[in-house]
Amino acid sequence: MTAAPDAAQATPSASPTAPRDARRWRFSLISLIPSLLALAGMLLFLYPSISAWIVQYNQSQIIAQYEDSVSRADPSAAEQLALAHRYNDALSSGAVLQANSNVPTGDGTSGDASLDYNAILTADGSGLMGRLKVPAADIDLPIYHGTDDETLLRGLGHLEGTSLPVGGQGQRTVVTGHRGLAEARMFTDLDKVQVGDTFTFEVFGEVLTYRVFDKKVVNPEETEALRSEPGRDLATLVTCTPLGINTHRILVTGERVYPTPQHDIDAAGATPDVPGFPWWALGLLGGVSLIGLYIWRSGYPPRPKKRPNTEQMRENVAD
Repeated sequence: MTAAPDAAQATPSASPTAPRDARRWRFSLISLIPSLLALAGMLLFLYPSISAWIVQYNQSQIIAQYEDSVSRADPSAAEQLALAHRYNDALSSGAVLQANSNVPTGDGTSGDASLDYNAILTADGSGLMGRLKVPAADIDLPIYHGTDDETLLRGLGHLEGTSLPVGGQGQRTVVTGHRGLAEARMFTDLDKVQVGDTFTFEVFGEVLTYRVFDKKVVNPEETEALRSEPGRDLATLVTCTPLGINTHRILVTGERVYPTPQHDIDAAGATPDVPGFPWWALGLLGGVSLIGLYIWRSGYPPRPKKRPNTEQMRENVAD
């Protein structure tokens, strides 16, 4: 008769389940505190880049729809351009940048009371007037009527009392914008523009290119007059400097280029190429991934230290 198998041999050896159970992943509430702090710090650091990109994207969408708005404008584009030239001809154009003031004041007066500034060059109900492109500073922004605070948070403002941006001898247009906003770039890079660079207005189908011949910084205690000059077609861009202090003013003045360069005419109405690729998104994705990895790793407890084999130690002692 075959002997019964040994009980010790018949019984399967117990598997060491306890260590495996102890190493199971469990969500760690404690890991949330440093994770949330790291996420908040990362968002705070990236906020200017994210906000500026979103604002520029929205402005680019407005510009992309501008041509369509002009085609549906009432009165028509041709009628509004004619009214704009009449307005400029009737205007004693001028502006004054008062001491200790960041935004110039238009002091031109119109000799024709029937011409309503806010009703001329109006593409839609928002007061959208045109588009300004400054290649040297990567600026491509919408221009609105007026320079009040609400307007300058949406884009650039045309200074009432100066010539509307449709060109003409003896005219001077003044456009102003903010610089150094945390949530938008606007005219932040206007200081990169140098004498010899050009900037372009696109207004109701018209393209006007100006070449910079004068760039100056006006001290806060100085008063600067921005007047039209007989026989010259001028445009001045105004913003504040230095960044974050805004005590001085930058004035960039250009004179109309005749004829308008063909490449500017060909580029008119094109979709803006700003903002570029959102590189901040890669940083945000990488940071969130690292935080997620940290939370996942924190769910595993430390590996227990290996304990010495007691039986083996006894045998070693006996030997």
